[in-house]
Parts: sequence; structure tokens; C-alpha cells
Amino acid sequence: MTATVAGSRPRRTLDGRVALVTGGSSGVGRAVALELARRGVHVLATARRADRLATLADEAAARGLVPIAHEAGDVTLPDVRRRLVDGAVERFGGLDILVAAAGSGAVGRFGDASPDTLRRIMEVDFLAPAELVRAALPTLLHSPDPAIVLVGSILGRHPLPMHAEYCAAKAALASLAGSLRLEFAADGTERRPIDVLLATLGPTESEFWNSLVAGRRAEWSRGGALSAERTARIMVDALVRRRREVLPGWRAVGFSWAARLVPGLIDRALARRIRRGQSRATP
Repeated sequence: MTATVAGSRPRRTLDGRVALVTGGSSGVGRAVALELARRGVHVLATARRADRLATLADEAAARGLVPIAHEAGDVTLPDVRRRLVDGAVERFGGLDILVAAAGSGAVGRFGDASPDTLRRIMEVDFLAPAELVRAALPTLLHSPDPAIVLVGSILGRHPLPMHAEYCAAKAALASLAGSLRLEFAADGTERRPIDVLLATLGPTESEFWNSLVAGRRAEWSRGGALSAERTARIMVDALVRRRREVLPGWRAVGFSWAARLVPGLIDRALARRIRRGQSRATP
């Protein structure tokens, strides 16, 4: 008997599907690429660091997973986005799943930051995934069961001081996910619906803090992170179950509920924690 999910649609079958995963050199993107390969998906992973992508492919081979193809490139560039979609078709004959996991951040007061900081964060965290979706749509529409996974953040639900650019980008990404979901649902029966999963992440183990566009990690932000591997398993399970949104880990769930019910309490708690961190910071 085939398992079903809410809405009576059968669970997604991953074996033999094709996925394009951005941010594949580290963190959640890397873990998702490996998890998809473990479940029989043909993965084309991309990131800017070619050596890290080669290491990813070697690990998949050492673990006996479906081989992971890789292509280095900067997804903020239109030609790279087009090349990646075409590459999936050339290597595997199509594209079924798009996972936009590449991301970047910055720390510091918005008024003290340069306009370039905002531009770079918006390019990586919002414009690149949005335009990659646009580039991939014609190919995804030929898939028998297409899906888009956008990696967001709980800070897109409730902002954090000193992270204005990142919060704004992730809030925009969450809105994009909702709009796309409605548009695809309204397309009628002539085309297969494209599922849109928003992965709203809380604290997660990654190299995010090592590659900030500006600023440095504050002490108060440390601790309590969910592993990238556990996050990836939860995300892929949600993809199989055709979920609209997933919040991996109790911290993400708790923060999301608090953001909805007691946003003022979050603001006061954050203010206290930041003050404590600043008092312990060294010049």
C-alpha cells in the first residue's frame, strides 16, 4: 500500500530523481546533497569552492552512495545559473528537485554598514535563489514530480538586531515561497503542480559564521546548534511528505511560536543577551 500525506497526494519517491543543490561545499547544502544521494537521487552540487565539491563527491563514493556530480560557480551570476540547469539536463536528462541552500550573512549595525553589504547579502540569500527558480522553471515543468526547496531562517519570521540585511533577505525569501506556492497551485490541471518547501532553520552547525560579508560572530550567538546532518534528514523527510514548511529542531519551533505569540518577549530577551555578550567582548 502506498503511504499518503495530508491532501491525499502520495509521498514523493526520490529514487532515480535528479536534484540541483546550491551551497554544496559545506553546511546544510553539503549535508542535503549527501542525504539525497543516500536516498537514490542523482545530485548536481554547486558552490564556489571546487576543491570542497570534489571532496563531497569523494565522500559520496566512499560511502557507496549514488555518485554526486559537481560544478563550481557563483550562483549570483545569470550565466552560472543557466549553466547549472543545463548541466543537470545534460548529465541526467532533466531536473526534478531544486534545493537553494547557499547563503551568507553579516553582523553589525545597519547604519554603520556599507550599501555593498546589503547588496551582497540580498544577492546571495534572495536574488540568486529567486532567479535560479526562474531559470529552472521550464525544466522543472517537464518533471513528473517537481519540487523546490528554499532554505530560510527563523530570523525571516522575527528579526534580530545587528543582522538587518540577513533578516530582510530571509523574510523576502519566505514571502517568495508563499507566493510561488499559490501561483503554482493556481496553474490548474494542465501542468503538474510544483511543490514548494520552505525550510525555516534555527541555529544550525555550518560555516556560516566563517564567511561573513562583514563583522564577526558575537559570543552570545554560540551554542545549541542542530547538526547539519540532522537538519538535512528532517528537510528531506519533509520533501518526501510534501510539507509546505519545516522547522528543524525544537529551537526553531519554539522561536517560531514565540515570534507569533509573544514577539515583545523575544525582543527583550534578545536585548538582554546582546548586552551580556557585549559586556564580555574584548576590544
